[in-house]
Amino acid sequence: MKAWLVSAAVVVSLALAGTLTWQHYVGQVNQADLLGDTGRDRAGRPRQIDILSAPRASAGASAMPSAGHPAGIDAEPGRNILLVGLDARPEEDRATSRADTVIVVHVTAAGDRAYLVSLPRDTRVAIPGHGTDKLNAAFAFGGFELLAQTVQKITGLVFDAGAIIDFAGLRKVVDAVGGVELCVDEETTSVHVGWDANGKETAPFRLIPPSFRPERIAGVRPQVYHVGCRHFAGWEALDYVRQRELIPDGDYGRQRHQQQLLRALAEKITSAGVLANPIALNRAIGAVGDSLTFDGNGASITDWIVRLRAIGPDDLTLLRTNGGQFHTEQRDGRDYEHLDETTGELFAAARADRLDGFAARHPDWVIHAN
Repeated sequence: MKAWLVSAAVVVSLALAGTLTWQHYVGQVNQADLLGDTGRDRAGRPRQIDILSAPRASAGASAMPSAGHPAGIDAEPGRNILLVGLDARPEEDRATSRADTVIVVHVTAAGDRAYLVSLPRDTRVAIPGHGTDKLNAAFAFGGFELLAQTVQKITGLVFDAGAIIDFAGLRKVVDAVGGVELCVDEETTSVHVGWDANGKETAPFRLIPPSFRPERIAGVRPQVYHVGCRHFAGWEALDYVRQRELIPDGDYGRQRHQQQLLRALAEKITSAGVLANPIALNRAIGAVGDSLTFDGNGASITDWIVRLRAIGPDDLTLLRTNGGQFHTEQRDGRDYEHLDETTGELFAAARADRLDGFAARHPDWVIHAN
């Protein structure tokens, strides 16, 4: 979500808001076979996708190895959705971009609650066919399907749907619903947006590789988001949830802000009457344009709306991996995150459809919306 982000905000926010009124507009959302053989009940069998001539998502530079499911994984209770946010700039190839945000959504078997879990993009993982690297490299190596396969191996979860959204889509969606209300929980200085002495927007920091350490540019005043609750326009929301370099909790803080934005979007869509207003709804979905791609694993978007109709913004629980604490290790000059034992318990609870119990036992792992 970054946003990304972010996720996916339209598919998830509108779907979790529980409406059937937008069926007329689903044709505006790009649909493709993203999951391939990693989708539930799909391994080794042709996709019966109900989208005429749906394109196969680009696999990037390398061919996709066969996924294969561990025994019994298709019988897991509940449903899981994989959301991927891309930070592809206009001059970059979206197909070979690294996934900037990876969010797993677990919907309970009862269909009455959803849990959002962000995975650190720097997690050190084994990527099938490509050795060991950071989690976000899987998308660049083999597209959405390889990323889904990699996430499946570290979480044990099988996916029922997937979505990709890029930054342009996030900003447009927020503006289409008239902005959102967010509560800034830590002072956040932007490394991307600032103004020079003449008031012209320009980057206030250089990001120095290989670690992308921020270096201040003289004479440029950075955008600063002060602690407190206020209204965010699309460009502000996008910039805010992209920040990690200058906040104390780094990528974990950014993950938290992304999840808060997803919930704020869901709340705005429902409270502003967007769902009941065909014009406003058309504007929100139309804002996504080419920025959103969705795969319902053979089920249509309308089917997913029906499945999730009982879930509203208050039925979303936001969870942290690693309790929001750094577990960093350095190898060959690169910093990696690794997932701790309790995060393994979190995924085990998701596989058993028992995340309510996990949240009760670990209240400090629950992210409060605002």
